[in-house]
Amino acid sequence: MASYFLQTVVLVLDTSQKGEHMKAALITNYKKNDITLQMKEVDTPTIQANEVLVKVSAAGVNPLDNLISTGLMKVILPYKLPQIAGNEVVGTITKVGKEVTEFKIGDRVFSRLPLEKIGAFADYVAVNQDAIAKVPTYLSDIEAAAIPLTALTIMQAFELMQIEPQKTIFISGGTGGVGAMAIPIAKAKGLKVITNGSVMNQQRVLDLGADQFLDYKTQDYTKELSEIDYVLDTLGGAEIEKQMSIMKKGGHLVSLRGMPNGAFAKRAQLPKYKQLLLGLVGHKFDRMAAKYGVHYYFMNVESNGKQLQEVAEILSQQQIKPSIDTVYSFAQVNEALDKVANGRSKGKTVLSFEGEK
Repeated sequence: MASYFLQTVVLVLDTSQKGEHMKAALITNYKKNDITLQMKEVDTPTIQANEVLVKVSAAGVNPLDNLISTGLMKVILPYKLPQIAGNEVVGTITKVGKEVTEFKIGDRVFSRLPLEKIGAFADYVAVNQDAIAKVPTYLSDIEAAAIPLTALTIMQAFELMQIEPQKTIFISGGTGGVGAMAIPIAKAKGLKVITNGSVMNQQRVLDLGADQFLDYKTQDYTKELSEIDYVLDTLGGAEIEKQMSIMKKGGHLVSLRGMPNGAFAKRAQLPKYKQLLLGLVGHKFDRMAAKYGVHYYFMNVESNGKQLQEVAEILSQQQIKPSIDTVYSFAQVNEALDKVANGRSKGKTVLSFEGEK
């Protein structure tokens, strides 16, 4: 489930403003088998004292957006409809609130928008200053839109793991987009990094800083590894228990393809009945973790401008860029959402409004 938070389609929006109105893609009702958004003209948002108004140039489109549209996230993320969709944004600040001190008009910023105030799929979005960071100059807007959710997932996963320098992390399936961010961040945090995947990607992964690479076709990590301190799971399914089996007692595993549990619900301060419900949903994983004497975590990625700025600095040092797969127009936003739900990608897909009137 949580892996859906990570694969990203990038959306470049038309940023023309017509008076007090703007274009936006809205969730108008929850339909389990319908992820279609409605394109409408809506009021341009006004900003609070601690917010900035961002003229949107790009927005990441994620499987999380589809989960929200179908209502599958209502237990965790209840929204009053209609709701402008979109969780990731890149753009230029056009207005600043009177309490904003770290940013100014003209700054190019990006954000994983606050959970309670999403709305990236629009010409403009109002964002709390605590949720934004300045985009590294070497990244284009399209590239930058592929970063916030994935990067913050990694940063917050490491925070849950309570990582310490010199210890070892296994990043399963680390040759994809998650690994491309997780490996350099882990190295910057002082960890020894082991990962596995297709041998065709071995050198690229080693160049990112991985200390050890295992070919998933010829090397069984359950036989090659033991006494691992931390695991970042990107595979899910039966691999979760396999990964627990290679860990030290007391080790920490964050699964990006697992299920929410009671501990997650408690951290999220959900109502008691939701804590009970999610405790039942995640009981299988809690029982499994107890069997191996390790800690299991599910997480929902939250906005955090300071963490995102730290990521920007780490990525800038190595000039790391996300790979881009396909380019669509903003008019094809629903095709992009369908691609995220049903298509395969070797990188980030991009919706662009360039050249459209």
